[in-house]
Amino acid sequence: MIRKAIIPVAGLGTRFLPATKAQPKEMLPIIDKPIIQYVVEEAVNSGITEIIFITGRNKRAIEDHFDYAPEIESRLISKNNHEVFKTIRSISEMANFTYVRQKEPLGDGHALLCASHLVNDEPVAVLFGDDIIDSKIPCLKQMIKIFERYEDPVIAIEEVKREEIKNYGIVDGIKISDRIFEIRDIVEKPQPNEAPSRLGIVGRYILKPNVFEELKKISPGKDGEIRLANALKSLLKSHSVYGYKFNGQRYDCGSKIGYLKATVNFALKHDEVRNEFRKFLKEIS
Repeated sequence: MIRKAIIPVAGLGTRFLPATKAQPKEMLPIIDKPIIQYVVEEAVNSGITEIIFITGRNKRAIEDHFDYAPEIESRLISKNNHEVFKTIRSISEMANFTYVRQKEPLGDGHALLCASHLVNDEPVAVLFGDDIIDSKIPCLKQMIKIFERYEDPVIAIEEVKREEIKNYGIVDGIKISDRIFEIRDIVEKPQPNEAPSRLGIVGRYILKPNVFEELKKISPGKDGEIRLANALKSLLKSHSVYGYKFNGQRYDCGSKIGYLKATVNFALKHDEVRNEFRKFLKEIS
């Protein structure tokens, strides 16, 4: 049973400057919820009960968002706005939240090592905040079913456009069922003509404790960073790792265009604004 999830949120959000100069990129709103809340909701709806955030400087807003808000809550109650009060209070009660500080930006692998002492000897999910995945069955829940079948690490993958290959870790895998691949190799950000496939790694993982042991052995790259992809690549020499083509629509909210697409598509599903927003889109198209 997967109970814990690590969510690294220590990145600087430089692609969204100046908007992220004084606020975490994970707190940018999509309609009326910040990006990070969508990610946490996916984890919780997949059965996760403990969320471990890897934070950095200037990320206090994330901690505040998932805490009680006595002033706002008291105001809502005094105005008899009980429905909004329930919504606000439920955010802080979705899971047990723990926060660990990554003191330097030394890579996603280093971020995970900052939380290794909280994982103990059990499998753990990892969700990166740049990716929001809209699906009937939460992406992580789909992956947990695969993990329960094979009991080895599972990586979310999707087919990416040829011109985008250079932005992803690309897997070379053997297809063993409709959506499942046994991974043979991981190539980090190859040129399109050097890539073994178009299957790119998405920010969802289920890891076993042996991945943390590999991370401890990995030497930093030329940029001084420790990469999860390198640890998984090393693990392939002695263990199986699986790639899963999830059902759902992913939005890369770490990019401006991905963020805009997510905003539009979630607005078209939002009970409060969808009708008027759809009318507006027709007027300007």
